[in-house]
Amino acid sequence: MTAPSKPVPEKDERAERLAAALRENLKRRKAQARAKGDVPKPPDTGRPAGPDLGPAAVKTGG
Repeated sequence: MTAPSKPVPEKDERAERLAAALRENLKRRKAQARAKGDVPKPPDTGRPAGPDLGPAAVKTGG
């Protein structure tokens, strides 16, 4: 007979531990970056990041 496979809850617990460790690592890195003053400002979501592509910027063939 084959050996019994590992129960699924162990994988869930491992995934939860990994996720918690990743969150803590991210928090620590953000705190370090803030302390150094190297945190880039997030892009303004109210305006497009690229050139203005509004109706005035589009040329019509005519």
